[in-house]
Amino acid sequence: MTEQRFTHLDDSGRAQMVDVTDKDITQRAATAQARVRMQPSTLQMILAGEHPKGDVLATARIAGIQAAKKTWDLIPLCHPLLLTGITVTIEPEADDALCVQATCKLKGTTGVEMEALTAASVACLTLYDMCKAVDRCMVIESVCLLEKSGGRSGTFRRER
Repeated sequence: MTEQRFTHLDDSGRAQMVDVTDKDITQRAATAQARVRMQPSTLQMILAGEHPKGDVLATARIAGIQAAKKTWDLIPLCHPLLLTGITVTIEPEADDALCVQATCKLKGTTGVEMEALTAASVACLTLYDMCKAVDRCMVIESVCLLEKSGGRSGTFRRER
């Protein structure tokens, strides 16, 4: 069995940015998901467009898109990427949750998993921020990578 090592550490164990200079340019995509659980009355207020702060869902989608573009500023060893596509969707689940899915795409030498995870997370944080005045019991949960494609490691799909 070959020993796997963390790619962001050099031979001495010091953090480093991975050199992707010689990697092949391929089409890459990743989708991440996260949820915000809340009181049913909070969800109803959001869906009815009656929240005092305005269109909560549109604001969270825009925040997620902006976060994907800024991932390299937030996560120290991430590469700055020229993303070619970002989508953020927010859908109700049951009567007490919003599910956020974020997909990022590019043609490049490194993956976009961190960008998708950041987009989903920041969209949830924005939902929390906008709704905390009416619901302090909200919980952000289940942040995960659903799938990724492209690059040397190929395709990954989470078992659901």
